[in-house]
Amino acid sequence: MTRYYNKQGGIYRSRDGVFLGVCKGVADYFDFSVFWVRIALVIVFIFSGFWPMIGVYLVAAFFMRPEPVRPIASEGEQEFYDSYVHSPRSAAQRLKKKFHDLDRRIRRMEDKVTGREYEWEKRFNS
Repeated sequence: MTRYYNKQGGIYRSRDGVFLGVCKGVADYFDFSVFWVRIALVIVFIFSGFWPMIGVYLVAAFFMRPEPVRPIASEGEQEFYDSYVHSPRSAAQRLKKKFHDLDRRIRRMEDKVTGREYEWEKRFNS
């Protein structure tokens, strides 16, 4: 079982849960069986009524972040995931800037390799 945590020990919604992944996310976080978390949810649902429990469940689903698609390997990946969850637009802008910088570097390398000086230097060194 792969568990996903953020720096503050946060909790994530499971991507493979039955309905929005709240119960599976809570079970994974507290290392409980999903079955018992769902049974507890049904018991609370029976005793509290339909609308309060549905409201709490939907609020939990809204505030819990979805788990990452793959395990987070580094601090940089964690920062990016946190920034994406809080602001997808700024994360997309960061990616766009990073790819723009990489594109510029590749163009400079292509210009160097395809230039006349490179060809003369290559002939001179061989």
